[in-house]
Amino acid sequence: MSERLFIFDTTLRDGEQVPGCQLNTIEKIEVARALELLGVDIIEAGFPVSSPGDFEAVQEICKTVKDLTVCGLTRAVDKDIEVAAEALKLAKNARIHTGIGTSPYHIKLKLKSNEDEIIERAIRAVKLARNLVPEVEFYAEDAGRTDNIYLARVVEAVIAAGARIINIPDTTGYCLPEEYGAKIKYLMENVKNIDQAILSTHCHNDLGMATANSLAGIAYGARQVEVTINGIGERAGNTALEEVVMAIKTRKDLPFETRIQSQRIVSTSRLVSSLMNMPVQANKAIVGRNAFAHSSGIHQDGVLKNRENYEIIDPSSVGVDESALVLTARSGRAALKHHLNRLGNYPDDKQLVKIYESFLLIADKKKQINDEDLLALIGNGVAKDQPVRLNLLQVVAGKSTIPMATVHLFVHGEEKMATAEGNGPIDACVNAVKKIIPNKFVLDEFLIQAITRGSNDIGKVHVKLYADNRMINGFGADVDIITASVKALVDAVSKMLIK
Repeated sequence: MSERLFIFDTTLRDGEQVPGCQLNTIEKIEVARALELLGVDIIEAGFPVSSPGDFEAVQEICKTVKDLTVCGLTRAVDKDIEVAAEALKLAKNARIHTGIGTSPYHIKLKLKSNEDEIIERAIRAVKLARNLVPEVEFYAEDAGRTDNIYLARVVEAVIAAGARIINIPDTTGYCLPEEYGAKIKYLMENVKNIDQAILSTHCHNDLGMATANSLAGIAYGARQVEVTINGIGERAGNTALEEVVMAIKTRKDLPFETRIQSQRIVSTSRLVSSLMNMPVQANKAIVGRNAFAHSSGIHQDGVLKNRENYEIIDPSSVGVDESALVLTARSGRAALKHHLNRLGNYPDDKQLVKIYESFLLIADKKKQINDEDLLALIGNGVAKDQPVRLNLLQVVAGKSTIPMATVHLFVHGEEKMATAEGNGPIDACVNAVKKIIPNKFVLDEFLIQAITRGSNDIGKVHVKLYADNRMINGFGADVDIITASVKALVDAVSKMLIK
């Protein structure tokens, strides 16, 4: 039987503390609605006393969302708590999240206080909040670096004062999973009234341990996990909602369940990324653009045979249409054939070999091959053997240099070479080809098209020749526009020689 795990999302509070990621009220409402649809249990909507804007945002979110708890953060300060209670008045389910630092660093260096006074202030804050809202959560700031014996004293005291959720933050991201798990275990075993409250994890990612620490905390008794979308937050960020949720969903040996509608994860991730102007790293677990992308030929072949060979998560379960077989120089024929079929082209084995050879030449120059590149390749790869084929091209050009081109062509299987000058590098290439091909022709039209974006992407060239009283079209594509031009010219010349 799976136990319920409560998802506490603090994207709009801790996540929004990232420099440059502040949202206005309308944007916060949009995120809150998305979080409600996603299925989170609690939204920490802001820190109401911090600014009029935060106060207004919390108020408006309370009016907007109904199927979850809205929470406001405070310090253990009377005014903070009273302002938060006012902002939360219209919430269907309201919670005040109040607390104070408990580590030696915070007690002595930040608060200039002592352990007993901290407990007194914590009790006072919880009692005041409990009189103003139906539910109170207490956070022991920097609990990760707090002595467990003292932390247990604090937790027991605030539970007795009325707190029903106790947040054990690893505020600085200092803990290792075994340490954080042991801390939760100690509290579960040594706080007399722990049965009256839920322990909550709140882990930061300074050492890259946020998700691992959260899962360790859950394993030892925590039943609420505090997270953000995309793992955003102070410094290196918070525990990522998508990582915890999908770890629980994927690992059947973790006996927990959440309300999260996982198929909405990617769309929510993209909304937050867009509104906060904070791109998600490509290799980010679950929501990164490469999370379900495969470029290795071995991996691609395995995925095509059975997705589970290399994927432990079905992409559709988080809102991704399908795995991406990214075409690079490491890709094999299986992936190339898959993409060609997807584009409506079904080359036989012999044709595929030719296309693959052309594909590798371009893949060595480009980081990634896209659909437009493939469409440009298809014509070259499946065409009948041409009487003229480009073998080598060398061009010299520059501000103080006379443009010169050396072209090696196979003409009816015989290699021929010529060197020529021109007004520019392409003109020099045309003149060199004319030296090799005895037939007279006039270059009537020359058109360059950028068919993909970026300085290293493919360009397509269309040429039109006039020869023997007929117009002949030629096409070429390459990351190097001069090479593409010669390919187009060679393509047209080949057609010219075929009577």
